[in-house]
Amino acid sequence: MKALIGTKIGMTQILAEDGVVVPVTLIKAGPCTVTQLKTAEKDGYDAVQLGFGDDKHLGKSVAGHVKNAKVSPKIIREFRDLKLDEEDAKVGTSFDVTVFEVGDQVDVTATSKGKGFAGTVKRHNFNTGPKSHGSMNYRKPGSIGSMYPQKIFKGKKMAGQMGGEQVTVKNLKVALVDSELGVVGLRGAVPGPRLGIVILGGKA
Repeated sequence: MKALIGTKIGMTQILAEDGVVVPVTLIKAGPCTVTQLKTAEKDGYDAVQLGFGDDKHLGKSVAGHVKNAKVSPKIIREFRDLKLDEEDAKVGTSFDVTVFEVGDQVDVTATSKGKGFAGTVKRHNFNTGPKSHGSMNYRKPGSIGSMYPQKIFKGKKMAGQMGGEQVTVKNLKVALVDSELGVVGLRGAVPGPRLGIVILGGKA
């Protein structure tokens, strides 16, 4: 598995070799530094911890944790399926966008845009009721339960908080890799707002 942490820049389009216009999302990814290596013998599971960004005001506990890596990351994430070579499997090793190649398939995890409190029509694509004949049920959810068992089941589609939750989009193709700018272009849309934190994971 390959993995990087980055920030979403925005969307644009590029021309493929066959002249087809391809919509891509640009992500400023890396460099990411190994801040900790977890093992099954010591921690109970195998994982690689990567740090990304630069934080000028690290807390003492985090500063002590990343002291050996000689970085001050703003974001720290663990990757359980990330396997490193023997020469890279040490604290302080850095990775950039060159770990990905054009054509790789990537799973992208990010926090979606928060939409606030929303009704069932917007949140769950419910149909609206009749507009005419004195109808009072144009955007109401309708019945939410039967007489028995006299309760509302968990997971019932109702009005509530929309967005602002973790979303994973799988199998996006890498369409562009710019090592000079540290930018990866993924074909299609990526969840979250601009400058939002994005986690990239793909099969090696």
